[in-house]
Amino acid sequence: MYGGDTITLGPRAFFIDGQLSDAEAAGYPWVFNSVQSVAQQLSDGTEAQPMTLYLAPWVYWIDDPDDPAIRIPEEGERAPYGMKIRCAWLHFYGLNRHPENVVLACNRGQTIGAQGNFTMFRFYGDGTGSENVTFGNYCNIDLEFPLKPALGRAKRAAAIVQAQLIHCDGDKIVARNTRFVSRLNLCPFVGGKRVLFDRCHFECTDDALCSTGVYLNSSFDFYSSKPFYITRGTGAVLLHCDVHAITRNAQYFVKASGQVAVVDTRFRADDNNLYIGWRDQPLLFNRNYQFGNSINGRPLFIGPNDPVCTVDMTGKSILDAYRIEDENGAVLYNTYNLLKGTDDWDPMRIKDRVLRAEQAQGKRFSGLPTQLLLSCDNCTLETGKDTATLSAQLVCFGNVEIQPENIHWRLSPESAGLATLHILDGGRQCRVIPSNTGLTTREVYAIASTPSGLEFAAVLTVSPAILPAPAFREPPRIALTGKGAVRIDYLLDTELEDQSRITWYRCSDRLGSNPVQVAVSRFDKPLNVYPLSTGDAGYFLKAAIAPKHICSKQGGVVEVMLPEPVPASAIPAGWRILHPDFSILSTANQNEVLPGFWTWRRVEDMETSLEAAWYYGEGRDGAQGISGLLQGRSGFMFYTPVKGAYTDMDLILQVAPFKSAGQGFSVAPLYMDVLLNFDAETMSGYGLRIERTTKYGNAVDFVFVRYRNGEVTRVGDPVSTSCYRTHCTIRFSTDRGILSAHASTDAEYDASAYPAAVLPAVDLRMEVPDENRPGGFGIMYNGGAPTVVTDLQVEWR
Repeated sequence: MYGGDTITLGPRAFFIDGQLSDAEAAGYPWVFNSVQSVAQQLSDGTEAQPMTLYLAPWVYWIDDPDDPAIRIPEEGERAPYGMKIRCAWLHFYGLNRHPENVVLACNRGQTIGAQGNFTMFRFYGDGTGSENVTFGNYCNIDLEFPLKPALGRAKRAAAIVQAQLIHCDGDKIVARNTRFVSRLNLCPFVGGKRVLFDRCHFECTDDALCSTGVYLNSSFDFYSSKPFYITRGTGAVLLHCDVHAITRNAQYFVKASGQVAVVDTRFRADDNNLYIGWRDQPLLFNRNYQFGNSINGRPLFIGPNDPVCTVDMTGKSILDAYRIEDENGAVLYNTYNLLKGTDDWDPMRIKDRVLRAEQAQGKRFSGLPTQLLLSCDNCTLETGKDTATLSAQLVCFGNVEIQPENIHWRLSPESAGLATLHILDGGRQCRVIPSNTGLTTREVYAIASTPSGLEFAAVLTVSPAILPAPAFREPPRIALTGKGAVRIDYLLDTELEDQSRITWYRCSDRLGSNPVQVAVSRFDKPLNVYPLSTGDAGYFLKAAIAPKHICSKQGGVVEVMLPEPVPASAIPAGWRILHPDFSILSTANQNEVLPGFWTWRRVEDMETSLEAAWYYGEGRDGAQGISGLLQGRSGFMFYTPVKGAYTDMDLILQVAPFKSAGQGFSVAPLYMDVLLNFDAETMSGYGLRIERTTKYGNAVDFVFVRYRNGEVTRVGDPVSTSCYRTHCTIRFSTDRGILSAHASTDAEYDASAYPAAVLPAVDLRMEVPDENRPGGFGIMYNGGAPTVVTDLQVEWR
């Protein structure tokens, strides 16, 4: 008996009560004391008669929290699972109106009890549902259970790691009055085709929410800035929800891409000036939809910094796809339109009300599209040569495509004069004809819209007519400048801006043997002058030039050699200080360890790799807009000085990590080692390791390490710090037998919010043998998420 109703148990109605002993549960048919004990007895339900698990209040551990074994993925899978269940129309029904009193629990996450992103459930089949329950991963949060406090449990670790709940692959998924709690990568029914969350609650940080969900009358606690990694297909919808944004600086919705619609949702922000946007760097072709939202009681327009990405549905008929208002002002959220698909699914049972509203108002409220998309057959166009055809796709929620009609096409104001549009196929397609008569390549935005208010854009790159590569009016010639540099002089047969690509090599003889690339042109700026350094002495320098101007193709490469090796007398004084210009430094893979050269290679593939381990470019996320050296998931960069006796060194490094919360790297125990007095041939010397650990999810450890023939040993005690943020300045030195390190940041954040053990800056010192040591230095990067190396200077003393 529950709530005045009689529940008749049977083959599709099981009762689970964690208070029962094994003997008590075995005394009754269809009665169990754990979810595990029913797993092998489940049978597929139907939409009319689901396979229902009635759960009494209790904490049901889906994975044994006391088992010390590390969970690993099965072969061919990326995530380890607490339980896999193949059962169509399986429902979890808590026998208590308060979902916090019926808890399905686990407490493992990436590197904390598991290898990979541990996930509590993997469901196979349509119709999975839940009501009056909590799904919780208590890896990083405490389990509190007031009904019986003895069932509570402290978090496994304070570090916030990927600790997930539910993956599924079915359709018609419904969660009602359900709590989903964890932090990173929450994953509530992720993978479902159509998913309805009715009166649910979510607690999460980044990369967390179901990308195809309709969230109705639900509440969210956002502890970080990007709760969706991506939304897929027609995206995610929030209807009449409450969001508590605990984030500081800015709150966004998605990290990567995808559509979101937010209607009648109230944001409560701890920071009264919190910015609410769709994405930190919006994709200007994408559109998101909003209506009737507020923040701390004030009207809210989402994404005011990039308003082109927001469609305000006020006064537009597209609002009918989400919200119906009758003549008395009563509001009905149109989940029927959103979820009906092609099979008339109506989990909120509002179809009759929608049809009555259609009749009363003489309007259509079902089968309304919520997304307009554009496809392009050629998005890179040359004026006078190419054209592109854009095709419109009109989609109802749930990825149901309908015939596009009444599509209006236009160019953005800034694209005027760069292209013309010709309408095709009754408006369903549009041909873009480039007409860029300028000197530079430009981006063109072609925008499609519908009378209801749907909108999308295509971004095309349009160049002026590309001319043949220029000839040389005066051929290239190379010579020492007498001012510590080598210069290549030439004259192109054009008056247009020179964008020739020049690459510099050191060679072993005047024939250009054994060339090693040392410097390159970037960003269409010819590197006419090559600054000499100590490593150039004794080598023959070669310049390879591919002629090009601002409107031309790149021509064939012409090579010129310095006729004599670089004399030591041509090297400028001050060899004891090396301050490389990363913007011209070649980062082409170079595996050899040679005096006076840089070594570039991947960590996991020390011998050879076609993929560049390092490159010069611009960062993202916490390093947005910052240029410097970047690595893939791993990379080894190292400089070997010319032969000599070295003892004391001073290295100053400035970095900008992509991770913005102080955690540095993707997961624990990924790291970066700054190397000093190091020999890359024997892989021996000292290092300063910066490592993400399982102690904190928003801090790293600094600790000295000693390399001996590739074996790494920590020496001294680690220091936990919150300072590994953009920009972080690191100073690493050896001085008369003392190894020291200092690190700090100029980032603005609340360091006082950290525990006392997490310091805002780092100071480390230890004694080392005062002896001649190798003079090499570099970085061993094995951090997953990249870090931009913006500046580096070394002094040998």
